[in-house]
Amino acid sequence: MTASPSDIARGLRSPLWSARPQGLIWPRQEWQWLVDAGVPGWSIPAPFGGSGQSPQDLLDGCRELARANLSVTFILSQFQAACQRLVACRNANLQFRWLPRLASGEAFATVGISHLTTSRQHVAAPAVTAEATDGGYVLDGVVPWVTGADVADVIVLGGTLSEGLQVLTAVPRDRIGLVVEPPVELLALSESRTASVQLRHVTVVADEVLAGPAPQVLTELSRQGGGAGSLTTSALALGHAQQSLDRLEEEAAARPILQPVLAAFNEEVARLAADLRSAAQGDQLGHLTPDHLRTRATSLALRTSQAYLAAAKGAGFVTGHSAERLVREAMFFLVWSCPQVVANNLLGEFSRCDEL
Repeated sequence: MTASPSDIARGLRSPLWSARPQGLIWPRQEWQWLVDAGVPGWSIPAPFGGSGQSPQDLLDGCRELARANLSVTFILSQFQAACQRLVACRNANLQFRWLPRLASGEAFATVGISHLTTSRQHVAAPAVTAEATDGGYVLDGVVPWVTGADVADVIVLGGTLSEGLQVLTAVPRDRIGLVVEPPVELLALSESRTASVQLRHVTVVADEVLAGPAPQVLTELSRQGGGAGSLTTSALALGHAQQSLDRLEEEAAARPILQPVLAAFNEEVARLAADLRSAAQGDQLGHLTPDHLRTRATSLALRTSQAYLAAAKGAGFVTGHSAERLVREAMFFLVWSCPQVVANNLLGEFSRCDEL
């Protein structure tokens, strides 16, 4: 890494940036800070101009950045998800077309793949259909959640063929028929400019296909490599929890009664951080599955932010206070690419229905 994650995080914590208006304003200055520090190259191998960090270092870096600024780190995670799939594919032409530009920060990539895994799985018809042609595919439908869609140069997105097989493609944003809807106002992280993308008879040539056709194209691609994968969201949740604890520590400095609470949370953070690193190394112990780690990380983000709100008291319930922001951001992990098994685990924790 050209600069340490902690050094980069200090820049993201600057008073000027923390006072920047939120809403739908894309964090251009923060992203440029990451570009200047070489962060886009973390998930891209050296032959393509990146630094090719190990899965463990990549998770640690994202966790430290999320500890400072969840919003820009979430945007980074979507960029990394696109890069990791480009790295994992076997299409050398596509890799050399995009990866050097992405590593340097000249181009921005994002993903539209939630409809292949967690979003709209209850709907009978695929969100995006793919029709094979002599030269590639034609895509039609709606990609429901695409972060930074209107600033991206290329979007990694998937579609489903009539026989149920899936394909994954890299489509330039200026492709005819690709229409980015206005970004939506979210409970938190609206500055990510997350939007739906309409695909209206979008033509994709064979040289823009990353993987497929395959029954589960993302699983197929992950067998070829692709970094930390689903562990990244857990790392972001853990970083968010640490941000809440940093704030709680400020409260505890003047209120010793909070010290035991802070100590217990810090122990939990240390255990989860160690388990995430072990999982990134390939440890397959039962308690290190991605779903189990995601459940723990989400629960921790929720509990630490609420603990900070309780410590901040009424002041924390006022719009603009860091406590109310952290509580809203924590709820993001309940809905963003949250597997059903994780949702079920959390619902069980909330209701304690297993104890009845």
